[in-house]
Amino acid sequence: MVKQSFEKALKRLEEIVSTLENGDVSLEDSIKMFEEGMELARFCSERLNQAEKKLMKLAKKEDGGFQLELMP
Repeated sequence: MVKQSFEKALKRLEEIVSTLENGDVSLEDSIKMFEEGMELARFCSERLNQAEKKLMKLAKKEDGGFQLELMP
C-alpha cells in the first residue's frame, strides 16, 4: 500500500463501502474493492492504535505499582 494519511485512507474506505452497498459493480470488481477495503481498514486500525499508545501515560497505582492510562 502506498503511504497515505489516515484521513485519505478513511475517505477511500467510506467510498468503497458506499459503492459496495449500492451493488452496481461486477463481482470481480467487488472482490477487488473488498480486498482494498480490508487493507485500508487494517491501516486505519493500526494508525488508531498507534495514536492511542501516544496518548497513554504511566500512572502510579495506590499499591505502588504502575499502569498505563489514557491521557484525559
